[in-house]
Amino acid sequence: MNDKKIKELMIPSEKVAHVNLNNPLEHALLVLIKSGYSAIPVVDSDFKLKGLISMTLILDSILGIERIETEKLENKIVKDVIKDEAPSIREDESFIRGLKLSIDHPFLCVVNHEGVFTGILTRRAILKYINRYIHETNRESVRPM
Repeated sequence: MNDKKIKELMIPSEKVAHVNLNNPLEHALLVLIKSGYSAIPVVDSDFKLKGLISMTLILDSILGIERIETEKLENKIVKDVIKDEAPSIREDESFIRGLKLSIDHPFLCVVNHEGVFTGILTRRAILKYINRYIHETNRESVRPM
């Protein structure tokens, strides 16, 4: 279990909903709604991880005193409301490190040694791997010798 690398369990970035720092906030909102996720990674033009954007952050940024000011969506970009700290892990790190970090986060952003976003590691992928490992270990321990 210790020798399993994050890269083997992650969902590649090509299959992950994400937005660019300079995308309009309205675009980010649409991506979040269409994907069904509450938060997604934000990258820069070099595809380096810059943070997370969420429905909550977007709604907070357009919330007025008496109403939701949707017209603000036209004038803001993702960079204006991003949470610039994203839970992340390098793709060459150990499974155990990913397990520890996933306790507090539903997913971890995965980056390479240059900080380029390469995918996500979900808590679901970790639990599936642990489940498979436990079942295989149990099967081996009950085999006759």
